[in-house]
Amino acid sequence: MKFKEQLYATVMFKNKKIGSYYLDFLIADKIILELKKGDRFYKKDIEQTFAYLKTHNIKLGLLARFTNHGVKVKRIVNITE
Repeated sequence: MKFKEQLYATVMFKNKKIGSYYLDFLIADKIILELKKGDRFYKKDIEQTFAYLKTHNIKLGLLARFTNHGVKVKRIVNITE
């Protein structure tokens, strides 16, 4: 399966660069995968993943947390147009 890791992206506002970030993984140019550690899904991590989806006009994101009890995954869907 085709994927890109640590994909650099810039945040633009009114044609000016206002920030940058790295996507953990972009899979098949259709799914963003963000990896975190710890037991809980935090609002800031969900919002971060959703912002990546909107910025790249991608519909599906997966937020995976590595916990002491295994891996937990949350699907995040971008339904904005």
